Amino acid sequence: MLKVAEKFRSVLRRKGIRDSPGPAGAGSPVGELTYMLNSKKITEYLTPGHHVHLVGIGGVSMRPLGLVLKGMGMEVTGSDMNASVSTDELIEQGIPVAIGHRAENIEGADCIIRTAAAHNDNPEIAAARAAGIPVFERAQAWGEIMKSYKNAICISGTHGKTTTTSMMTHILMEAGKDPTVMIGGYLPLLHAGHRVGHGDTIVLESCEYCDSFLNFFPTLAVVLNVEADHLDYFKDLTDIQKSFHKFAGMASDAVVANGDDPHTVQALEGIPYVSFGLGESNRVRAENISDDWRHFDVLCDGKFYCHMDLGVLGRHNTMNALAVAATSWVMGIPGQKVTDGVKAFHGAGRRMEYKGEYRGAKVYDDYAHHPDELRATLEAVRGMGDHRIVLAFQPHTYTRTKLLMDDFIRELQKADVVVLAEIYAARESNTIGISSADLAAQIPGSIYCETLQDVTDCLRSIVREGDIVLTMGAGDIFRAGEALLSGEDSKK
Repeated sequence: MLKVAEKFRSVLRRKGIRDSPGPAGAGSPVGELTYMLNSKKITEYLTPGHHVHLVGIGGVSMRPLGLVLKGMGMEVTGSDMNASVSTDELIEQGIPVAIGHRAENIEGADCIIRTAAAHNDNPEIAAARAAGIPVFERAQAWGEIMKSYKNAICISGTHGKTTTTSMMTHILMEAGKDPTVMIGGYLPLLHAGHRVGHGDTIVLESCEYCDSFLNFFPTLAVVLNVEADHLDYFKDLTDIQKSFHKFAGMASDAVVANGDDPHTVQALEGIPYVSFGLGESNRVRAENISDDWRHFDVLCDGKFYCHMDLGVLGRHNTMNALAVAATSWVMGIPGQKVTDGVKAFHGAGRRMEYKGEYRGAKVYDDYAHHPDELRATLEAVRGMGDHRIVLAFQPHTYTRTKLLMDDFIRELQKADVVVLAEIYAARESNTIGISSADLAAQIPGSIYCETLQDVTDCLRSIVREGDIVLTMGAGDIFRAGEALLSGEDSKK
């Protein structure tokens, strides 16, 4: 393989073409050739005894990947820009993690797996390419892992993936399937966000960002919903729908999809699927729904399948439960196992997670970072009673904030008090000159805070007995709520 790449490189040199590093997925001709050749060989590297190095190992799906690979008998090392709870956990599990990206971190590695945020100019990626060490994408690794399972359940959607994957995990465990699991959050049942099982089933979140789920090999694909998001990568909603169409078309056994969501229905046109939802036309639907959305019967093709008693609130969680009921039905899992599994689920980490009480106010944390997620969570909280809702929100990425600005303003105003932390950059740089202050300027009565410490101080001054306090966002806003409860300062 390397001889072929080197021969191609010499040809390009004679033509005056230089092999320069670029962003992931957009490398030079040689880089693209090497990537193409390597991608065919990933099977050789994901076997016991090989040393794999993960660049960006602290990420939400990189962390469980590292732990799963270690559980498979591989030697795993990693690196990340910053120390975090995630990197601490990895170190405790016996995975060395270097803080900061340096060429020497990859020493001894047989291959590299990188997060989507690690481009070819990353020191470790550049060093690997120079040394001829294969570099693979995170989604490629997950795709390769799932090929060895009879049942590969890939749960996709703009919203609800973590909760739905967690519910499905509860059901599979209840049914004795001994599954392998990858969740983009913490599940108390597992005391982790992952599990290495010995059964023939794997269930995992399947994210559309950068078309990563197109690297997967689903036997059963689940589509919860399709909305405009990740517009720093996709052109528009139509572009996103095309990606979901390709993903669903890859399922070898069945597709389960939201028949109530018009964007999903449009995206899956021409693909047969088992529909779930509240509408009577769906093959899997809810009946006899309680006022708080927690209790209902599930009918499959008009016949009773199971009863649901949810431990989580909101209409959106009723839809998530219908998705796992439909998936379980397709798999032939008895309805009682679904009832028992879902009943035992009381939420995943950072999904309306109860954190404690401050001066008689209940404090929750939630990962919602898209306007639709904000709406669903706030509607669920309104259903908890007549409480003043104090929302501390941290927008996630500059592009999402700018492109969905009007939607954020509309949904944020549904809280009684809005405290806005500065935008969490994640993978981006602020090249468009936007700030949470721009949101605050259009939300009457809202309070803009430049730092997390300012958020905590603000909450201390305004929270009163009987309030429900929500820290919300996909970044580190949870630190402000934790500092509020502990009486300590925020770390940032």
